[in-house]
Amino acid sequence: MIIGLDGNEANVTQAVGVSVYAQNLLYYFQKNANKNNQFKIFLRNKPLSFLPQESEYFKYIIVQGKAFWSQLFLPLNLYFQNKVDVFFSPAHYAPRFCPVPLVVTIHDLSYFYYPNEFLKKDLYKLRNWTKYSVKKASKIISVSKTTKKDLMKFYEIPDEKITVIYNGGPRRHPEQGAKRRVEGSLNLSKPYILFVGTLQPRKNINVLIDAFSILVKTSPDIKLVITGKKGWLFTEIFKKVTELNLEDKIIFTDHISDDELTWLYKNALCFVMPSLYEGFGIPILEAMENSCPVISSFSSSLPEVAGEAALYFDPTNSSDLLEKINQLLINKDLKNDLIKKGKERVKQFSWEKSAKETLEIIQSAI
Repeated sequence: MIIGLDGNEANVTQAVGVSVYAQNLLYYFQKNANKNNQFKIFLRNKPLSFLPQESEYFKYIIVQGKAFWSQLFLPLNLYFQNKVDVFFSPAHYAPRFCPVPLVVTIHDLSYFYYPNEFLKKDLYKLRNWTKYSVKKASKIISVSKTTKKDLMKFYEIPDEKITVIYNGGPRRHPEQGAKRRVEGSLNLSKPYILFVGTLQPRKNINVLIDAFSILVKTSPDIKLVITGKKGWLFTEIFKKVTELNLEDKIIFTDHISDDELTWLYKNALCFVMPSLYEGFGIPILEAMENSCPVISSFSSSLPEVAGEAALYFDPTNSSDLLEKINQLLINKDLKNDLIKKGKERVKQFSWEKSAKETLEIIQSAI
């Protein structure tokens, strides 16, 4: 069996979300490639150095073409140059006119709930190209039950066509020097609250900032660290920090290395996930893996991921969030209990399990 795969989501330097997912799958597939399961990874550009090395049964195929790559150049290549038995797309856009059975992973349908967070051209592609992908696909993988319900609601996909396969849990360990780099570059000292995610309205960071602005009045030594690259409409977040005179209390790191991020998790008072909508929520597992207690909004897939190992709050209510933070500050037993539950919870998720189940779905599509 020859499995074709769109590897472009994995071929990026600053991996978050879908790219983390795609990279972990590639490493598993390369490790398990053999005569019976051969892989052709299709890319727009040459593979970056950190991607798994080619082998006899794991090959990269560079397909030239820029605009409409997945809709034109890739399918032409599949028809006339590189024959495969099944094609897997780890994100929403599958090759149009795919000549073989198709499997696609859908991560979230946030664009239906928050269309104003997307450029018009991106919104059109997400709605319509995803529609083609899920209608054409023989099998669909959803990363959560929440996303599965959304697929059934917005695209009227039958239940039996969708398989829920959760993302994996992280396995990161900070390198020596991470503490020095973080404290030196950020001028950061403990204690601090941590947020990790792309800076955009859906992440609901303003509610976190509102809660923090009240917290510092009684706990002036605490800081808030916001880690993640700038997304859509991020300027409102910086504007709010300025309006509340919190420039010396809130630290924006932008994207940082994995080992620096791990150090931040390990040393934070807590991790807060205030999002209004998530298809999965990998940072929750990252925090739990690194003994960081989790406070999460009670929305979308987040309770599905965190289970009983988090404190939950109403994402529209900053006072509710403030109350949960204060509970952790004054109740050491509660904090230790969340850390213990988080360590157990994260064991239920692994990239190896996720990739193994994904490969089984791909094989079953033929």
